[in-house]
Amino acid sequence: QVQLVESGGGSVQAGGSLRLSCTASGSIYNMAWFRQAPGKEREGVAYINTDSGNTNYADSAKGRFTISQDNAKNTVYLQMNSLKPEDTAMYYCAANCPYGRSRCLASPAFAYWGRGTQVTVSS
Repeated sequence: QVQLVESGGGSVQAGGSLRLSCTASGSIYNMAWFRQAPGKEREGVAYINTDSGNTNYADSAKGRFTISQDNAKNTVYLQMNSLKPEDTAMYYCAANCPYGRSRCLASPAFAYWGRGTQVTVSS
């Protein structure tokens, strides 16, 4: 059984930065970060293939967010820079998607999910 624990959320002003962490227990592969704002559907933000290190990003995240991993710590990070109020959402870590990077980011076909960490960006 895989467990995912997110941390690092908080409140920042527009233009600020946050780094989210997701520490996993158990066997994991193909991890991603999703987010869900109130009244909106959950959307993929960033994906990483934990074997190859290949990544994929939503258009809204490109150039501002970076997903990375520390295999020794079984942890995936999401560095978020130049944050905007529209980035405000609950951010979820997900693990173990059996598809390629495009499909994994486009649809939440992951076997395991964390409980989420709140990110609030004020203008």
